[in-house]
Amino acid sequence: MTWVLLRGLTREARHWGELPQRLVEVTGVDQALTLDLPGNGEFCAQTSPRSVRAMVGFARGQLRAKGFKPPYSLLAMSLGGMVATAWAQHYPHEVARLVLINSSMRPYSGISARLRPGNWLQLLLLAARWHDTDYAERVIHQLTCQHQTLRDQDLAAWARIRSSAPVSAANAWRQLWAAARFCSAAAPPPCPTLVLSSARDQLVHPLCSARLAQAWQVEHHQHPWAGHDLPHDDADWVCRRLAGWLGKS
Repeated sequence: MTWVLLRGLTREARHWGELPQRLVEVTGVDQALTLDLPGNGEFCAQTSPRSVRAMVGFARGQLRAKGFKPPYSLLAMSLGGMVATAWAQHYPHEVARLVLINSSMRPYSGISARLRPGNWLQLLLLAARWHDTDYAERVIHQLTCQHQTLRDQDLAAWARIRSSAPVSAANAWRQLWAAARFCSAAAPPPCPTLVLSSARDQLVHPLCSARLAQAWQVEHHQHPWAGHDLPHDDADWVCRRLAGWLGKS
């Protein structure tokens, strides 16, 4: 079965770092396929949809075009988690498993939890200087990562990604708008679901994941020190939790 990986706001396949490879090595899954959303990565020249539902349609079309047939297992974080949730709710026959990382959505959490108010000014400044690569990537790293040991290497790699596949400010706003508007369907996804979160997520309050897992009555694990970009901070922890969950399911 194909595992499909979906990243979050303005990020793309290369931002997963070592996670896809570690996922195969640690869990023994056959394949981890990274998929970009429109406006990001290989599709950076396209216009991002203003709705999560449209992003689902795009992702489904890409997989069909690449010759991958459902059912899929979805691993997704942040905005990608909203896309994966909508996918599993509206096309349940296509999604066999669902893993959400630091995702949030209505009606389970309000705006102040989904985007912590202490960051609003910094995010406005980021938007104003979006085309300043060095500044933008430093702010993103500060907001999303707790593991700082390889910060300079991260920033250099992220700058190269931005240079080769820049996400426009307009597309960033469209993705933010889609995320803000998204509301989960009343019924939880019918497939087995795992929720992973970070205790020191500075961007999205970890209560968002806790409330989601409680509402859906699914398994939830919280990393003790990682930030919003949990796969960056501790890819092995993600893979170990996923392997344990697969072993039980």
